[in-house]
Amino acid sequence: MSEKPEDRLIPAVDMRLGGLLEILRRSEFEKSKRLVEDKGRPAVTLSREFGCEAYPVAEQLKVILEKQTGERWVIMDKALLEVVAKNHHLSEEVLKGLGERSRILDEMLSTFSSRWKSEKDYFQLICQQILSLAGKGNVIIVGRGSPIITQSLKNAFHFRLFASPQFKISSISRRLGISSEAANALIQKKQKQRDDFIQNFLNRDSRDLSCYNLIFNNDRNSVDKMAATIADYLRPE
Repeated sequence: MSEKPEDRLIPAVDMRLGGLLEILRRSEFEKSKRLVEDKGRPAVTLSREFGCEAYPVAEQLKVILEKQTGERWVIMDKALLEVVAKNHHLSEEVLKGLGERSRILDEMLSTFSSRWKSEKDYFQLICQQILSLAGKGNVIIVGRGSPIITQSLKNAFHFRLFASPQFKISSISRRLGISSEAANALIQKKQKQRDDFIQNFLNRDSRDLSCYNLIFNNDRNSVDKMAATIADYLRPE
């Protein structure tokens, strides 16, 4: 299978599975020792317009939070979530402990579009994974409607990046090594796919600012600045 240009925006999935498995092992250990009563580890969701630098922010945020907390954090995105969904053993590991959140899931799904009737099994599994991982904490979830899916979780904090067309075109052109024209076409295509996904399956608009704790203008804020601001926001008061 040939690689799509946008696939080069994030590291290979196998580079990130180790962190996910460590998070899951820690969660099981704490349950066995009755330590999760609950430590309330935070979860972060990052939403962005296509072309904004959300994944670089997630990587830098992970570095800061691991130093800040002394614990392992994991980044979840579309690619990693889909790998887990297709791997039965991994999926079962992720979904352990979701039982106490089944009511939240049922209430959430009842608000979604009727599209769930035809394609619900796969996307319900993705939603279950997102809820389970966010509930465990120490996770940064990029995209996939995660700010909307996890709105009911008190330990989840939501951030969104936006930018001017010029910034997004320049960023994609630079990161993928493609022309401005090709970058603009890719941005238009991918943004429409994202907007349609959120509307069709979650019955919401990702541009609804009431979903977020903070929003960032990527034109005026560097990756380091945004990551540091989010990390500071998460510090206990």
